[in-house]
Amino acid sequence: MDAGEYLESAVRDVLTAPEIRLDDQVGYAALLLAVTGALDEADRLVEQWRARTERPVDALVAAPVRARAWAMLFEARGGRPGWAEGLAPLDLDAEERAHTASLLRPVSDFEGVLPPGPIAQVIEHVAPSRPDRARAALADGDLTLWASLAGQRPDVAAPAATRALAAALVAGADPLGLREWAPSCAGALVAALHERYPPDLGSWPELIAEIMRLRGLGGAGPLLPPPASEAAIRSAGLRLGVDLPEDFRDFLRTCDGLPGDVVFPRLLGTAELRAENGVVILAEPAVLLLSASHVVEVDPVLGTTVHPSFRAALGRHATLLAQAS
Repeated sequence: MDAGEYLESAVRDVLTAPEIRLDDQVGYAALLLAVTGALDEADRLVEQWRARTERPVDALVAAPVRARAWAMLFEARGGRPGWAEGLAPLDLDAEERAHTASLLRPVSDFEGVLPPGPIAQVIEHVAPSRPDRARAALADGDLTLWASLAGQRPDVAAPAATRALAAALVAGADPLGLREWAPSCAGALVAALHERYPPDLGSWPELIAEIMRLRGLGGAGPLLPPPASEAAIRSAGLRLGVDLPEDFRDFLRTCDGLPGDVVFPRLLGTAELRAENGVVILAEPAVLLLSASHVVEVDPVLGTTVHPSFRAALGRHATLLAQAS
């Protein structure tokens, strides 16, 4: 499959398609990641989908073969991840028999050509049939042959639902050769979910607490500086010669600065703020600047981003942390 072409289409659906199509794309992508041996990335994608949409997880397994595939993968990995608790348990012996029969079922030359209905069923029944080579390869336990026959959108549920192959997939088999691509695939889809369903970050105390939680530091706790006093905020504005934006003052009233992390600089408190040529430096290192009520973020890799407000800059940081969690 063309991974780039697939991901472009999948991201577009996650951003804009009706919810039923979005759920189908996420369900397919999670199984695609699992079939590459990237179960951790599959779990991350599903967990982020649940957090953003709040829909029941069985929306991802509307097709019975997908439910069967996950059940076989869970058995092979020795248990269910937290997100899968809402899925109904299956009789795996019965599912194995049904799946083996489906792999060996001949395929009509007219299958999928006619629209569903009684006429299609009659024609497919009497039309010539042939073995499905890709499914036959799975019945023979040949993942390499299956991958060579799988096409642009592989039926990834079929190998995952094959009990004899599920253990190899869980152990890291990568028949499609996409293992190194898996993290970027999951990351792009998670980012699209966050763009479609932006989180409500609430008040300033809630936003700061959420940032600290996403950093793995619990709530605000003792790591946060105490709030700045009104006198300290006024003094900083006079010293800098600027009118500090209201949302930045609200931040200082919540905590007088913020510790940095691996992806965000340390935010300066009132006593450390400084100005150069009318631009207020908000962080150390000086990659976050306040200019004419806009916040400019300078990234040596990603370039310069202009945020409409200080809160927008912090909200973006929280979103990036959530995507990476």
